[in-house]
Parts: sequence; C-alpha cells; structure tokens
Amino acid sequence: MTGMHHMLVHFPEAFWALATLLILVGAFLPGRMAELSRAALLPVLVLSLLGALASIVSGSLVWPLEANLASPMVRNHILMALWSLGLYAMLTVLVWRAGDAAFDGARRWVLVLLALIGGLLFATTGTLGGHLAGAPTRFSDLLRLTGWEVYTTFYSPLWVITVMVLIGLACGALGIMTRRQAR
Repeated sequence: MTGMHHMLVHFPEAFWALATLLILVGAFLPGRMAELSRAALLPVLVLSLLGALASIVSGSLVWPLEANLASPMVRNHILMALWSLGLYAMLTVLVWRAGDAAFDGARRWVLVLLALIGGLLFATTGTLGGHLAGAPTRFSDLLRLTGWEVYTTFYSPLWVITVMVLIGLACGALGIMTRRQAR
C-alpha cells in the first residue's frame, strides 16, 4: 500500500500545478490561450480533487493512525494535504459557480491569490512527503527560513496565521463592496 500512496500522490500534485498554471494563463494572457486555459480549468480541478481523495485515503491506510499522529512531520504532512484539498475544493466551487465570469474583475485576483497559496500548500505537502520517503528537498530549507522546522514543528507560525486572517478579511471586504456595487 505504501507504493500505491507514493504513486497516487503525483496525480493531485500534477493536476494542482496544472490548475495553478491554467489560472495564471487565464488571468494574465489574452486571446485563444487564455480561453483554452479557462475552458480546461474546471475538468482539471475536478480530476485533482478525485486524485487527492484517493491519495488521502491510501495514505491513511499505510500506517495506523496512532503512528501517524506520533510524528510532527506526519501530522504536518496530513494537515498540509487537507489544507491543499480544502483550498482546491474551494477553487473548484468558485470556478464551477461563476462559470465564464470567474475571471472577470476582482474574481480574477481571488483566483490568482488562491492558486498561488495553493501552490505553496501542495509544495509543502510534497516536500514533507518526500522527507517521509527519505528524499528531502531544498524547499524544506526555504520553510526553515520562515521559522518552520519540518522535523519538529507542529504549528502554523504566527505570521502565517496573521496573513491568513488578513486575506480572509480582505476577501470578505471585497465581497461586501462588490455586492454593494451590484445593487
């Protein structure tokens, strides 16, 4: 089962990377390439969610839950995987609900911001998984510079929580302003 998990995790990672690229192309490039990126985004996001669910299920079957929760690195890996899944699920709902208007006005910037945050989350998830598989990466050095030691830390640094709260407040304010303008 360990090999199955190692194989399956590459599907959501690849689809999430592709979705992030499609969002950036759809948001910043004009013409046919942007149209194709926007049209392909929803199917890619749906496939990424299916792959992520399969990866999370297979990962939870690899070792007993007690063993997983005993290691700060595994807890962080699970936490980042769930955050990644949640963020890309939110992106999927936003793109599905907004349709062609997902890239209009301020919505474009919300998609770009969420995609970039999602990229950091799934990169962190993959880095932690690589450490668990015995293949550390240079990205963990970058995490260490932010105050997060991958082997021992089980928390979100205060600056991360502050940024998340500020982004949430900004998105709420943007939504309220947009709603008032629409009236």
